[in-house]
Amino acid sequence: MDDRTRRRRIHRQALSISLALAPFGIVFGVACVEAGLGIAEAVGFSAIVFTGSAQFAAVGVLGDGGGAIAAISAGLLLNIRSLAFGVLLAPSLTGRVGTRALLAQLVIDESTAVATVQDEPRWQRYGFLAGGIAVFAVWNLTTVAGVLLASVDDGFITDLGFDAAAPAAFLALLWPRLVGDGGREGRRIAIAGGLVAAAAVPLTPPGIPILLAGLGVLAARTTRGVPS
Repeated sequence: MDDRTRRRRIHRQALSISLALAPFGIVFGVACVEAGLGIAEAVGFSAIVFTGSAQFAAVGVLGDGGGAIAAISAGLLLNIRSLAFGVLLAPSLTGRVGTRALLAQLVIDESTAVATVQDEPRWQRYGFLAGGIAVFAVWNLTTVAGVLLASVDDGFITDLGFDAAAPAAFLALLWPRLVGDGGREGRRIAIAGGLVAAAAVPLTPPGIPILLAGLGVLAARTTRGVPS
């Protein structure tokens, strides 16, 4: 495959994966408005934090009346997986420390996915940049669109079914880890985390149940028994 054909293929991959996130970006913009955030704060979330699940978690905590510490902690817990992404991408993202620090802003699920399906380091880097830049542009544009639309009429979210987008996204991420024999541990962790969160809801401020649910992982691990 020549370089031109390979670039076109990577561009198609980056475009398709970024457009698939457009509804979630709109929903996030609406969530910001419902949490009392303005357009500048919403754009700041999408441009600086730039991790969808962490953004939804943080804005959800703020929208429920939680404090900044709880919101930040919830986002950090969801972003722990980025450490693994960094390990995968490190061989192809070489360069000066300053350059790599800038590139780290684009380390997300989608850019990692586009990068890791390539078979050479230089194309992995190209795929990472293409995927990261495409998602960054679409995510921020749709965040603005969501804020503007919600400011006019937030009823369209329910009418078009966008209100189910965020829960559906989390379920889509979790489902492969819950089904089949390989999902046995995932189910145990999910149940333990759910029980901890449910018990904490009436007793703790908003946002804290999300953090305490992480204890479900430890609880499930300790009851797993001796590994084979």
